Parts: sequence; structure tokens; C-alpha cells
Amino acid sequence: MTQEAFIKKLDREGYSYEIEGDNIVVTHEGDVNLESLKSLPPGVEFKNGGGVDLDSLKSLPPGVEFKNKGYVDLDSLKSLPPGVEFKNKGYVSLESLTSIPPGVEFKNKGYVSLYALKSLPPGVEFKNKGDVSLYALKSLPPGVEFKNKGYVSLYALKSLPPGVEFSNEGDVNLNSIIGGWFFEWKGNIKGIKSKRLLNSMISKGIFER
Repeated sequence: MTQEAFIKKLDREGYSYEIEGDNIVVTHEGDVNLESLKSLPPGVEFKNGGGVDLDSLKSLPPGVEFKNKGYVDLDSLKSLPPGVEFKNKGYVSLESLTSIPPGVEFKNKGYVSLYALKSLPPGVEFKNKGDVSLYALKSLPPGVEFKNKGYVSLYALKSLPPGVEFSNEGDVNLNSIIGGWFFEWKGNIKGIKSKRLLNSMISKGIFER
């Protein structure tokens, strides 16, 4: 999509915006519903006062930024360009995404839903303020850090290599490894915090296959 076509779409829908250099900055006060769009031009910044619905979008061009005050729905998206940052104040839903490139950062204020994700590159950091759902993921590379404020669900995960660290504030679901949530695991030791025990076991390679 060209910038001209995107501007016409915003005008038709009544969404306010500003032109800053080569970028189009969406400044609408509420939600921006663009669920029919199949593509976006490069350099779009969402700074609107609510959510952003881009459910039909198949790919994301470089330079798109999410700094809006609500959710981001990208449930048809199959891939992300390197260096994308999610800084919105709600959840991020990427339910069709099967892989993400290095350099993607989740700093949003809500949960991150990556239900179909099959792989993660090394060094990914989750710093969002909610939960992280990675239901289809079966392995993790070393160096992945979970620093989110909610739970981490790794339902299908088969192994945990040394170097993975859970610093999140909620529990960890390892259904395919221990049969459920770690804090409910019968191997927990009285007087030792379950997260501390989990990280210690990971560092010793106990969950590595």
C-alpha cells in the first residue's frame, strides 16, 4: 500500500493523523479499526488513544511503530520484520505468527499471545506487563529471558536448555515437561521459592533433552 492510499483510508474512516517527515502518525483519540487492510506503507506510527485492529494484515513493513494506548490485534500476520517494538499500553495478539526475527521487543503493558509460534531466536526478551502465551512452542534457544509481569505458558515445550531464565512475576506452565504449573509440581522443596528452584534446575541441565 502507498502512503497516499493509506491517507485516503484514514480520511474515509475519520481517523486523525499528522505527517512527520516521511512518517504518517495516527493520532486519533480512540480505537483505530483497520481490520480490512491487507498491507501498510512503511513508516506508520500508531499513537492513537485506544486499540489498533489490523486483523487482516499479512505482513508488516519496516518502520511501523506501536505506541498506542490500547491493544494491538495482528492475528493474520505470518511474519515480522527485524527490530519491531511493541510499546503499546494493552495486549499484543499475534496468533498466526510461526516465527519472529532477532531484535523484536515486547514492552507493551498487557499480555502477549503467540499461540502458533514454532520457534524463537536467541536473546529474545519479554518485558511486557502481562502474561506470555507460547502454546505451540516445543523448544527454546539459550539466552531467552522472561521478565514479564504475569505468567508464562509453555504448554507444548519439551525441553529447557541452560541459559533460559524465568524472572517473570507469575508462575510457569510446563505441561509437556512436568504436567502442569511449576508451583504445583510435587518436586518443589519446602522453604525454597519455586521460581528459584526452577532456574537452578535449568542451569544444571535437568530439563535439557
